[in-house]
Amino acid sequence: MIAGTSTLATPTGARSGGLLGPRAVLVPVKSFGDAKQRLGGAMSEEDRAALVRRMAARVLEAAVPLPFAVVCDDTEVADWARHQGALVIWEPGRGLNGAVQAGVEHLAAMGVTYVTVAHGDLPHARELGTLAPFEGVTLQPDRHGNGTNVIRVPTGHEFHFSYGPGSFTRHLAECRRLDLPTLVLDVPDLALDIDLPADLEWA
Repeated sequence: MIAGTSTLATPTGARSGGLLGPRAVLVPVKSFGDAKQRLGGAMSEEDRAALVRRMAARVLEAAVPLPFAVVCDDTEVADWARHQGALVIWEPGRGLNGAVQAGVEHLAAMGVTYVTVAHGDLPHARELGTLAPFEGVTLQPDRHGNGTNVIRVPTGHEFHFSYGPGSFTRHLAECRRLDLPTLVLDVPDLALDIDLPADLEWA
């Protein structure tokens, strides 16, 4: 089991008890069976679900030594995340942007001042828990400069997440709107995500 904090945070509030500390990693994870449907023509349903689970575990491992949380709305994912040592933030029916927004708010309420949000489909994720300190927003785009694979935000600024095609440009614009300094990373292992069958050579 990966070292971490295991509990269930419901939409009505964070867990009772102590704070998490100033930094944490948040990983949104979709149902293993529903994730990465575009890979369906290249692999069986069982293999696809196993790949999704393996990549998500790699991302959690990369979060060490920071505490990490999984935001989800699937009971299988929640059980899996608890066994990985993750804090589970249960946010049903919110979609990716709403779930991440709520997850960051939960962590902020638990004393976290910087949240690193990392997608669960980074097969070579590393060193998410040891990113160099930066006072503003840290961004890692995907290898096409289109999506946002990793973003670290200071809490308390009402940063609006806007995932989907073109999210990297929108997140840069959000940094400008909030007048937050921005650091753009160029880490090949964090720029690589798996979306299409052609990406599987990197998995």
